[in-house]
Amino acid sequence: MMALEYDENIVVIDAGLMFPEEEMLGVDLVLPDVTYLVERKEKVLAFLLTHGHEDHVGSLPYILPKVSAPIYGSRLTLGFIKNKLREHKLAEEVDLREIKAGDVVELGPFKVEFIHVAHSIPDTTALAIQTPVGMVIHSGDFKMDQTPVDGKPTDMARLSHFGNHGVMLLMSDSTNAERDGFTPSERTIGEAFQELFGQCPGRIIISTFASNIYRIQQALNTAARYKRKVAVIGRSMVNNLTIAQELGYIQMPGDILIKVQDINKEPDERLVILSSGSQGEPLSALTRIAAQEHPQVKLKSGDTVILSATPIPGNEELVSRTINNCYKHGARVFYSARNRVHASGHASREELKLMLNLVRPKFFMPVHGEFRHLALHSEIAQEVGIAKDRVIVTDDGNTVELSDSLPHFGNKVPAGYVFVDGLGVGDVGSVVLRDRRVLSQDGIFIVIVTVDKDTGQVVSGPDLISRGFVHQQTSDALLESARQQVLGTINKPGRGNPEWQVIKNSIRDSLSKFLYEQMRRRPMIIPIVVEV
Repeated sequence: MMALEYDENIVVIDAGLMFPEEEMLGVDLVLPDVTYLVERKEKVLAFLLTHGHEDHVGSLPYILPKVSAPIYGSRLTLGFIKNKLREHKLAEEVDLREIKAGDVVELGPFKVEFIHVAHSIPDTTALAIQTPVGMVIHSGDFKMDQTPVDGKPTDMARLSHFGNHGVMLLMSDSTNAERDGFTPSERTIGEAFQELFGQCPGRIIISTFASNIYRIQQALNTAARYKRKVAVIGRSMVNNLTIAQELGYIQMPGDILIKVQDINKEPDERLVILSSGSQGEPLSALTRIAAQEHPQVKLKSGDTVILSATPIPGNEELVSRTINNCYKHGARVFYSARNRVHASGHASREELKLMLNLVRPKFFMPVHGEFRHLALHSEIAQEVGIAKDRVIVTDDGNTVELSDSLPHFGNKVPAGYVFVDGLGVGDVGSVVLRDRRVLSQDGIFIVIVTVDKDTGQVVSGPDLISRGFVHQQTSDALLESARQQVLGTINKPGRGNPEWQVIKNSIRDSLSKFLYEQMRRRPMIIPIVVEV
């Protein structure tokens, strides 16, 4: 998410979400902190969306109740968003405005033109935003695919036009700044599918991102060429395929689709299964198939699984587990680390240079990617001749002020993470995550003791309950020693009137030290003192 602000006016570019990292235990989704926008919601003129991927539009259902503004996006992008808004019961309240490449929209002091760029999803656009202090171009996600599946390459002529007339700032996608050369065309995956289909005698299961409409189209085309029927499984895959087909972005070859319930009526050599779950998500269709837990699809010897995606950083272990499970049940697996079954949707280093040379900006800000990608992209910019002091590498929450002179950083604004856990949004913070981490590593140790309110003498207990630390039936000696440790802390000589909060802290400290000495573990210790 990027906010562009002039005077009392703000336009927001994209509103994505992030999937949880490994240490974010129990978290379902990660949203941007929009406190800055909420405090200035009357100034927000619009949300400008570059394309329909989750990391660019996924947080909208959570943000729109707080910050309401018109949403500008292409037909497919808005189609995906409408489905999300219906799920959140917001569809009737949101102002969606459809645009296409070449359209120009005036928003206060901003004049925005949408420029077609090639990506892994149709209807992706870059943004050319005329501001009172100069032209700003935001590339969105792009690559310079010269043979795209839909026949619409990135509009380099329009980008060059703006370059010829002067661009103050270019913000460009950095995702593949580590990769040399050019990103292979999406069309090469169709060729790879044809080659694989010719050598697969049994069922073929293809898993890819549910939003990768081009990949799905090529899978359907190849299946039709080999006279195979196609079944689609996974909620996100079914939803996106339905939306794309209704809007005309997917052409269905004949009566190729069959219901999942009918797959056993087709011979194996005449069947393709399109599945979600290319990232090894625990409850996804492919993961359940690989674990033999899917109600309709059971893997068997002779099956071929094509994993047509690369693991998002952090998902490598989940994907590896899925691949192993497929092999265990006799299937062959083709995946990006070994086979040419995936092409990135992002520009590699030579394409990033081409974008910089087409636009020729006065200032450059790399966006999208890990910080190392931004740093590497800044080096690329310097290689093509942009001075180091005109390259802005910045992090979330930083504000950058631009004018004719060199850019400088303004005040930092809130821009952390907001966690979605079940139905809760923002109620899980760093303290809760820290507790979950402790529980997952060393378990919990609960001490319950009943004491006389007046004398402070122990009436019963202490009772000890352990979960995830040691098995209580096999560690009687340790638990008895811990019990004596607690008694010794409570009955410490010289203690006056009992301050039970102090005693609780003393129990926690002494028991923590004792258990660490005995087991080299630090469980979460919860002392409960009951007064009678």
